[in-house]
Amino acid sequence: MSETEQTVQNHSNSHGLNHIQIAELNLDYQPLCFEDRLRKLYTDFKPEKIMVTSSFAATSAYFLHIISSIRPEQVIFFIDTGFHFPETLIYRDYLMRLYYLKVQDIKADDYQHEYSVKEKLYETDPDFCCTINKINSLESIKPNYDIWMSSLMSWQTDHRAGLAIFEERRGIIKFNPMIDVSQEERDTYIAEHKLPFHPLVAEGYSSIGCTHCTVKGEGRSGRWLGKPKTECGLHL
Repeated sequence: MSETEQTVQNHSNSHGLNHIQIAELNLDYQPLCFEDRLRKLYTDFKPEKIMVTSSFAATSAYFLHIISSIRPEQVIFFIDTGFHFPETLIYRDYLMRLYYLKVQDIKADDYQHEYSVKEKLYETDPDFCCTINKINSLESIKPNYDIWMSSLMSWQTDHRAGLAIFEERRGIIKFNPMIDVSQEERDTYIAEHKLPFHPLVAEGYSSIGCTHCTVKGEGRSGRWLGKPKTECGLHL
């Protein structure tokens, strides 16, 4: 039995892991490639206690293609903000059919969402808008899980450049298996497996979020244009 497996057995609820044990997990997973990290995670932790989210954005097919091949029954949570491009919903449905994904939408409270629309919070207070329509939606299901897996990569933003494979974020252990995957590695995998891009990528959108806060641009430059904001807040 590896040291990591012993650690996990001693703490079946990952919320009980301390910073030393999280550091040990990082050392154990660091030498592995993205795919091997996923396989190991499903061995070291209870699969039913692993939460996976996807925004079905520009190149989400890369992340989802690998997950679906390793654990087809994995539920993928999609935060439906009510402000997505129609193309994003079409892309989500297409990938669901293509990879037989089990996708579950989560949404904000109707009253709070309607308030954000009425007050145009995406213009006046985008942080609050994200809190209502993204963060609170996820917070409502987080207590049911021990691990939260996402597809963040370090080259995407300055904030993400400082993230580790495992970290504690707002009461849950965050797993970032792709954090050290380069843009070139991602694009090579996409080309080799002929994975479909989000339809808006061909129109010049590199990072795709809600309609009110996304314009064409390279990298994250098209998000929250004219504002210092670079993250919705889910990963902060």
